[in-house]
Amino acid sequence: MNIFKAMKPEKVYESLVHIPWEELYGNGIETALLDFDNTLGPDHATEPEEYSYECVKMIEEKGIKCCLVSNAKSGRSAKIAEMLGIPVVTYANKPGTSGIFRAIELMKTTPAKSVMVGDQVFTDVIAGNRAGVRTFMVEKLHKKEIWYVLLKRPFEKLVRLIGRF
Repeated sequence: MNIFKAMKPEKVYESLVHIPWEELYGNGIETALLDFDNTLGPDHATEPEEYSYECVKMIEEKGIKCCLVSNAKSGRSAKIAEMLGIPVVTYANKPGTSGIFRAIELMKTTPAKSVMVGDQVFTDVIAGNRAGVRTFMVEKLHKKEIWYVLLKRPFEKLVRLIGRF
């Protein structure tokens, strides 16, 4: 896969609430693979916020199952997923594809029936595209981010400028 093609999501949305979940369900999507940090909740939070619960409920009410797919340590992301009442794949190794494929297997689905949603080009989008799932990017939920993500953001901005997304 061309590296520039791997970095481009199908579409960018302001947030999870702006994604047309009902339309996706009607087009055969049955599983949402969701990043947590700055997608579904605050970066490096130890528990979900109200927005997190509302998004999971909204997606599931449209008929789509949710699975947390996180590079975070297993203890933190497992606790968050448990609180949200959804399955989780920890140490997802994004931009590698192993976490995406573990989530697809866990959810008993296929790449064609899945969508990966996250806030970062260099992890979420690349992993999803390389695994053959649809990819949507959302703008980061909060300004606060851990230092190593902040280091990547200028490069991501450049990629988005060149790729026009």
